[in-house]
Formats: sequence, C-alpha cells, structure tokens
Amino acid sequence: MAKDNYLGSELWRIRHSTAHVMAQAVRDIFPEGAAKIAIGPPIADGFYYDFDLPRPLTPADLEEIEKRMRKVLSEEHEFIRRELSADEAREIFKDQTYKQDLIAGLEAGGFDEYGEPIEEDTVISTYSHDDFVDLCRGPHVGSTKDLNPKAIKLLNVAGAYWRGDERNPMLQRIYGTAWRTEQELNKYLHKLEEAKKRDHRRLGKDLDLYSTNPDIGSGLVLWHPNGAYVRYKAEQYCMDEHLKNGYEFVYTPHIGKAQLWETSGHLTWYDEYMYSALDIDGDPYFLKPMNCPFHIMIYKNSLRSYRDLPLRWAEWGTVYRYERSGVLHGMLRVRGFTQDDAHIFCSPEQMPDEIDRVLNFCLHILRGFGMKEFHAYLATRDPDKSPGDSERWDDATEALRAALERAQLPFDIDEGGAAFYGPKIDLKMIDALDREWQLSTIQFDFNLPDRFDLTYIAEDGKQHRPYMIHRALLGSMERFMGVLVEHYGGAFPFWLAPTQAVLIPITDRNLPYVEKAAEQLRENGIRVKVDSRTDRMGAKIRDAEKLKIPYMLVVGDREEEAGTVAPRLRTGDQLDPISIEELLVRMSEEIKNHDQV
Repeated sequence: MAKDNYLGSELWRIRHSTAHVMAQAVRDIFPEGAAKIAIGPPIADGFYYDFDLPRPLTPADLEEIEKRMRKVLSEEHEFIRRELSADEAREIFKDQTYKQDLIAGLEAGGFDEYGEPIEEDTVISTYSHDDFVDLCRGPHVGSTKDLNPKAIKLLNVAGAYWRGDERNPMLQRIYGTAWRTEQELNKYLHKLEEAKKRDHRRLGKDLDLYSTNPDIGSGLVLWHPNGAYVRYKAEQYCMDEHLKNGYEFVYTPHIGKAQLWETSGHLTWYDEYMYSALDIDGDPYFLKPMNCPFHIMIYKNSLRSYRDLPLRWAEWGTVYRYERSGVLHGMLRVRGFTQDDAHIFCSPEQMPDEIDRVLNFCLHILRGFGMKEFHAYLATRDPDKSPGDSERWDDATEALRAALERAQLPFDIDEGGAAFYGPKIDLKMIDALDREWQLSTIQFDFNLPDRFDLTYIAEDGKQHRPYMIHRALLGSMERFMGVLVEHYGGAFPFWLAPTQAVLIPITDRNLPYVEKAAEQLRENGIRVKVDSRTDRMGAKIRDAEKLKIPYMLVVGDREEEAGTVAPRLRTGDQLDPISIEELLVRMSEEIKNHDQV
C-alpha cells in the first residue's frame, strides 16, 4: 500500500489505536509515573512506541504487556477526542517529560506530536480510552471493540534515541503489528519468519559471501571469494550492457581538494556525512561522498558543442559516507560502498528521449537479474524550497512522468518531495516477500551545472546550460548484494552462482572420471567443484544444498560406464542421467537466457 493511501486508512487507525493500548499496558506494569512515554506512530505493517523505563524490558515483559492488552481489548472503551490548550495539556502530562517537549513544539507550531515538522495550523488534542490519555491528533477506531485481540502481536524491543539524536536519551522502542483478522496476522508472521531465513547477514556468513571486522572499521565490507564472484559477474553483465547502450566509462580519484567540495556545496550541505579532512602538502582533502563533481570536472576539461551531446558517463566509483553507527546494517547500510554511478549531459531538446532511454535501461538491467515487479515514485517540486527556473522544473517533471507512463510502470506522486536541485524517479523493486527495495534513481540536477558554470555551444553559436541527470542503477554493489541475497534467499540464479555445480563421486574409483568431467566443464566456463571427501553421498548432497549450489552431479559405476552424470537440482528434483555435452547445452541456455523474464 502506498504511503499516502495508508495514512488514515482502516489499518493505519487499527495500528494507531493498538499502540495506545500498548502504552496503557506498559504504564500499568511500571506504575506511579515510572514509565515515561514518548511517541507511538503507526508504520508500514505495524506500529511502535518509545518508552523511558527504569529497567530493560525482557521477553517475559512483552508477554505480560500482550496479556494486558488483550484484557483491555476484551472490554469496550470508546476512543474520545478532546481539543485543549497548551496549558491544559501541560497539566495533564505534568509528569511526562517527553510529552512536555512535544507540547512545546505543538505550541510553537513547529512540530507535531511525533516531533515531525508541520506547516498547517496546530491544534493540540488528546485521545483517551479507559483510564489512559495520550497526546494525539488521531484518527482512531471508534472503540477497543473494533480491535481484534487475536490479530495483534508484539515483535521485539530496540533502542532509539529521543528525536533520533544520539545526544538525547536512549529509549526502549517496542515494535508490534496489528491486523483485521487472525489469518492476516498469521500470514504476516509467516512472512517475517521467511524474512529471517533470508536475512543477508545470516546467509552472508553461511554462504561465505562477506564479512565485516571491527579491527578494520564499522560499515566497511570485506568481500570474500564467493561474494566477490557474484559481484564480478553482476558488474561484468552491467558493464557490457552499458557499452551496448551508448555509455562510456570514466575513473576518478577517491579524494579531492576542499575547494572542489566547496564549489559543489557538499561542505555546506553534506558535511555531517563527510569524513574529516586529510592534510596533504598543507591543503585539506576529503574522501569523496559522491562521484558527480569529478564527472563534472571531466566535462569542463574541454569546450563542449551540441554535436558532443548527449554524453553518458558511467563509473563504478567507491565513495565514503559517515553513517551513524546505529543505522549500519550488514551490506544494506555501510560507510564505504561502490556506486554504479552515471551522469548524463544533454541539451533540452534531447532530454525527453534520454529520460525514456535511461528508464528503459534501468528496467532492462534489473530484469536481467530476474526482478519482475516494480513500483516507482515521482518526486516533484516544492516551490518554497526549490528556487530557480520553474520552466526547467516543469519540463523535467513532465519528461519523468511521461517516461513512467510509456513504460507502463505503476507510480505514485511524491508531491513536493524533490530535493531542491531537481525532480526525480525512485524505482523500487518488489521482492519475493512483497517488500519494496530502493534500487534505481533518475535525478535531475539544476544546481551543480550552475555552481560549476557548465555550458555547451549550441547551434546558434551561443553558450547554453546543459541538463545534468544523475543515474544510479543498482544503487551500490554492497546494498544490491544484500537485496539479491534476500530476494533469492541465497539461491542465486545459475549464471550468478559462485559455484554452479559440484561433482560427487560415489566411490573413490569414480574419482578419475569425475576429475575429467570437471575439467571439461571448467573448459566451457562452468564453475565446478569436486567433493572428494570420504563422507557418505547423502551428507555431501545435504552440504551442497545448504550452500545452494544449483547442480549436484552424482557419479557412480553406472554413470561412469555410460559416460554420464546424474544431476540433482538444489530444489530436490532429480533429472535423468545426461552426458556432459548435453549438460553443457542445458547450462549454456540457462546462462544465455537469464535476462529473458
């Protein structure tokens, strides 16, 4: 469900109301004002509530909280709304530090009860049920009878800084979920269990794909041979397709002088995500957080004519960003990562065709990885935050919208959600568990061409400003690897698998034949291993299945005599014995047609 459609929906109100019931239960476990209550909004698929408590919560506490919640839900308590003044609100919540903070924000008109910036006229209101009152603007269900006690579940406890600022107190955040029916809840819980099985951090270790090490630094990934091979094949495929699609490759340094980042504006607007300066010969240098200023300097190295455009420059460029330690997450959120970055410089006349081209190229590549379902978001201008030429904004936004429509992609409009420098498309892939993953971004930039004074000589002989389009396709190789692992549950498509086949001799006397078969497969580009251990065949097959190897090729006396192998797939399917030549044809077809989805 799209965010705008979710806000205020029936499920949103169910979860919002359930969060209030949970806060009531927590308060009752920690009486006499011991529980300080912060915020408790609905979120995608559930809700959370933050608390400042005298001790850490335990699994037994969650069970007790759920028990108390179900008791409240078995009764009928109406959710009653009341509007009141800031002074009245302060009196009601006189023992609640965080509510007092929120009331101050509401009174000033700057923040809502969740601490989010607001612009509309502020109304302070509370909702009450039973003997519990909370600062809230709603909406809620009519009463606790509208909540199904068999369709709620508390999931886990995590830490969260008040207002997301690590300088503030650390709170305990209880996550929960609520649905209309018990069947919906069970379906969701099953999806959560499946997500745990697919967690790229667990599978990354099980399949020996990558690791991190505190001696190296948080958020810095070590690619092991298995993971590195998947990355190599992914990059090889993407690079070949880039060349077919009219891109050229560039390479740029990992550091640049402070002056470069001052011109780009990063030292003004992005400095909290940049690492500290390096002193080199008395000049400050910075690790690059982005590749774009370097591509711009390549553009400026020559006088550009309209005949040169469009320019499509791509780079697998490693960048470094200081992410807070609390948000680092496996390969999905790191501090050093390689972006498959591209920048397109074109004339206004070329711009609509280039947008069509780049969107279709993104879809082509992602489909090549077996991704079939997508949802896009078009972020448009906020006039108050995006000064400048409105005509350029309108033209760019319309080109993005038209490209999405021609591609027949479902998309939502994120009104006013664009950055100050241009509208964009965010392309999200929907994975095997119906989760959305942000991958490709197509982003206009009207800021950097102005800051760096980019020009080209047009047909009229005058200097004109080119359009500049940022394009990240996979996003970053680290994050894309994490997405791939979770989408496929570690069972990579045949063409990407680090080991495509394992040969398993039934007895040692079959080993010479097996080694010869392995050599033939390797000569034809198949990544194969021989399991010559003395373990029983069943154990070897189980180990290969755990490693999610696509083909297990069993060889006994009968297969050796017939010049065949007996293929078993990781799915458990058993194929008829087949010659190596026939097997190679089958494998070659799988590799050749991997992008035919």
